[in-house]
Amino acid sequence: MTNAASLFDLSGKTAIITGASRGIGEAIARRMAQSGANVIISSRKIDACQTVADAINETQGREAAYAIACNISHKEELQGLVAGTKTKWGPADILVSNAAVNPYFGPSSAMSDEQFDKILTCNVKASHWLSHMVLPDMRVKKDGAIIIISSIGGYVGSDMIGGYNISKAADLQLARNLAVECGPDNIRVNCICPGVVKTYFAEALWKDPKIEKMMTQKLPLRRFGEPDDIAGAAVFMASPAGRWMTGQAMIVDGGALVSMGGL
Repeated sequence: MTNAASLFDLSGKTAIITGASRGIGEAIARRMAQSGANVIISSRKIDACQTVADAINETQGREAAYAIACNISHKEELQGLVAGTKTKWGPADILVSNAAVNPYFGPSSAMSDEQFDKILTCNVKASHWLSHMVLPDMRVKKDGAIIIISSIGGYVGSDMIGGYNISKAADLQLARNLAVECGPDNIRVNCICPGVVKTYFAEALWKDPKIEKMMTQKLPLRRFGEPDDIAGAAVFMASPAGRWMTGQAMIVDGGALVSMGGL
């Protein structure tokens, strides 16, 4: 029987984490490194990535993190990310597709084609591309875990972030399709669906006094999420503890969805 500690052991595993220079991605990177993984810190700006990588390496007392800049909207940069990972630590065992964009707030009638295209490219197509870039090596090893960071927005309608919610709903189906395709090779594909987490990305929501009042008074756990509240779910999905879970969406939202009728 596997002991409790080894259930969450990622020693010897290599993880690519996009959007890892801050927020949820950074928290996942820190926790995966703490669990023994070698983590690739990726976002658009190399300086920000390097700062996080240096901090993780200092905390872990080993070279646990390596920085590679990548703009997820460019397929060739994603290919460079995967190639750079293989050069540094070998093929990826774990992919966390976390980076996302939301360039538009408001009703969909006023959203431009360019804004909608950017949302779909970064939030859906990039996860599709990146998954298929790491899958060949995972298939050879008959092992792998892909984690796509979706959102509770994928379950509800919105007159403010409708385009973003469409992309997050698509991520749920992307994970289900990939799970079916990759399952015979022992590759697991799942989503994490955060609620409102106090990150730079979600500032427009958690810094709104009306939303803040509503959440702290009505949400079952009475608070917004912190990035580290999401990291444990990612470690679980990537580790032996999650070895029989695939094609699923884990909602981590402080109870927002179950209490939506009371909000």
